[in-house]
Amino acid sequence: MIQIIRTRATPEQMRQMLEVLGIYIKLAVDIQQGILAGGGELHADCEQVLLEDGSEQVHVWGADWYPLKQGVGYESLINIRPSVGNRSMEIQDPAIREQIHRIVQHLLGNVSWQ
Repeated sequence: MIQIIRTRATPEQMRQMLEVLGIYIKLAVDIQQGILAGGGELHADCEQVLLEDGSEQVHVWGADWYPLKQGVGYESLINIRPSVGNRSMEIQDPAIREQIHRIVQHLLGNVSWQ
């Protein structure tokens, strides 16, 4: 189930986002608003939820959250953006990666779901 997370996630939201993939959560992160959508089968599904909620695509990036390791992954098909210099699935701009890391840690870090 895809959840839009604007404030620290609850354990129930974490459980719901983990239902699809079990060990990690696909995310779309709006770096301008500091929010994320997580829990879909595809990053594009999460991205669509944010776009329907009013996010602008230019500010939305794909990432993954690994709750057991408390780690963020930065690879997604939605990150391929030659027009802004990101020619691979991995986010190459260190500043964008840092913004995503801060947002994800703030909203999902150390939230117990078990």
